[in-house]
Amino acid sequence: MNRIETPFAAVSIVSHGHGGMVVSLVDALLRFPEVQQIIVTRNVPERLDLVANGRVSVVDNPMAKGFGANHNEAFAKCGQPMFCVLNPDIELRCNPFPGVVRLLERTDIGLAAPLVQAPDGAIEDSARYFPTLYSLGRKILLGEEGRYVTKGGERVFYPDWVAGMFMLFRSSVFRRLGGFDEEFFLYYEDVDICARVWQHGMKVALCTECAVVHDARRDSRHSLRHLQWHARSALRYFWKYRGGLSRPR
Repeated sequence: MNRIETPFAAVSIVSHGHGGMVVSLVDALLRFPEVQQIIVTRNVPERLDLVANGRVSVVDNPMAKGFGANHNEAFAKCGQPMFCVLNPDIELRCNPFPGVVRLLERTDIGLAAPLVQAPDGAIEDSARYFPTLYSLGRKILLGEEGRYVTKGGERVFYPDWVAGMFMLFRSSVFRRLGGFDEEFFLYYEDVDICARVWQHGMKVALCTECAVVHDARRDSRHSLRHLQWHARSALRYFWKYRGGLSRPR
């Protein structure tokens, strides 16, 4: 097992008018010794009253960019051995980094994530099986989500993919993967990069010993524009993987 000599991380956060949520998230991150760099991207004009700190930098986009493009550009500024993609609507009630960093000390793991909980403590569906045309049909007709059910006593397990609300990579792995596929403007870019982790002979791991809180907006269920992005990304995914993907077993 190769240990990461300096387990420091750069964290990328993209704000779409999240304001105070981002400020609170950055304040929490600055309390964690593993976080040595925070890159905040303002994807739309907004005021962010961030604390003045040398670990925090802000990128202002002249025009809105997609999920993958924003995080890839943040990675270009990453100067740490680990790179974390973090949603602005995540709440950190405790430090999740020791648990996920420990997983990345294993060279067979290319991506690690914590358990994700709703504000009421319920476990969210952040770990799922790869979608196929068959599973998509069952989701539409029967409402099946294709999610994993975590079992008590499991410290870590290996889902097909984890949602992009919290993803921790070794920077060398993210670079080898080529980052996110920017052709996915929004949605499915997290499924795609997990697929490529498995294709490169590594595992996606979820640590159940640490958790973050996510206040899900589910915009694609209420916004026609988000629904269109979701449908377009799904079509691209199924085209790219010829109708779906089964991970190596």
